[in-house]
Amino acid sequence: MPEATGSFGRELRERRVRAGLSLQGLADLVHYSKGQLSKVERGRQRPSRELAGLCDERLGAGGALVRLAADGTAGEGIDMDRDRRQLMVAGIAAALAPGNELVAFPQLLPHLAPPRPVDGRAGGGAFLESSRALLLGLRAMGQVSAPAQVIPTAAAHARTLLLATADASGRDRAELLRLASRFTEYVGWLAQEQGDDRTALAWTARAVELARAAGDRDLAAYALIRDALVALYRNDAARTVAAARRAQADGVPVHICRQAAQREAQGHALAGDAAAALDCLDRARDLTEHPAGRASEPVLGSMHVPDPVAAATGWCLYDLGRPAEAAAILDAQTAAMPGAALRARARFGVRAALAHAAAGEVERACAGVAPLLPTLAATGSATVAVDVRALARTLARHPRNAEVRRLLPELTTLHLP
Repeated sequence: MPEATGSFGRELRERRVRAGLSLQGLADLVHYSKGQLSKVERGRQRPSRELAGLCDERLGAGGALVRLAADGTAGEGIDMDRDRRQLMVAGIAAALAPGNELVAFPQLLPHLAPPRPVDGRAGGGAFLESSRALLLGLRAMGQVSAPAQVIPTAAAHARTLLLATADASGRDRAELLRLASRFTEYVGWLAQEQGDDRTALAWTARAVELARAAGDRDLAAYALIRDALVALYRNDAARTVAAARRAQADGVPVHICRQAAQREAQGHALAGDAAAALDCLDRARDLTEHPAGRASEPVLGSMHVPDPVAAATGWCLYDLGRPAEAAAILDAQTAAMPGAALRARARFGVRAALAHAAAGEVERACAGVAPLLPTLAATGSATVAVDVRALARTLARHPRNAEVRRLLPELTTLHLP
């Protein structure tokens, strides 16, 4: 029996007994079976993150149970700092190895033969405006398509913009570099959505370099928010919080600090620290209402969530073991999203369904996620897939429910990254 699993089980039993709850009584509160809870208390089964959060909240453990459940599991997977260093110093020959084309591109950009340069004095302004419009169009396409369908065009135009700097100078050159950094950052995000964190980090690091060459320091702070997102999906609460805090340094624009505060809140919620999470959300709300809280174009971060702080609040409440409250907020936010924002609607719609299921509203969870199945298949999001799999596990605890029996086979056979 792993020590962390045994420690959680002992602590859970002690807190349950002190609260005057029978095993069945706690099972009813958290919508798990008595048999599952018994296995967890005896150290025979590792607690899920969801179960730890629900028990922590119901027993008033203040995050202690969440921390015990996380011992030995956080941070599994890639070492982000190590991989960024390795990728950015890798030689061109190694980068050109078969299958590494997407990873290779950031290192190869300066070495590719340039096409006819863009003359900033004749048509350069129109080219820049067209490039901004293309980026917006690609971001819209990324909401309805799989990453593999968008990456080639975004990567190719990043190359075009960078090579166009060969005959540009002054403000035109800086703007070309800045736009190239935005396209490159977007490719990094798409790579993460495709399930390739290493490639995502390589492109994001290259985007930071291009932005710095343009005199734009904002992207360096935003890249830390992206690092925190990778850590969040790997259940590494400490790293999520640390990266998000670094993104809130002096001089960072208000709209980036707001996003960083939201990400920090998610990290605290993952750790079961409700007070810290809610404090960060309050700070994010204050920053949203700040006169300088609106971002300039091209926007860094989500463009499709009507109230990002409310959406982050719903996200956090689920991790804090308050799924019914989370579901109400996430339902409202999903309903308010543009109809064309399919990826965003799937992300928060699945999260809402997961919250409903955790709150014992199984039929409502099924009704919420069923219409999203075509979108999930079309957009192929590796990050949304994390919650899809969690939802499938939660629904599987209710095998006698007719709606679950109808939905679960489709949910579990989706081809997701």
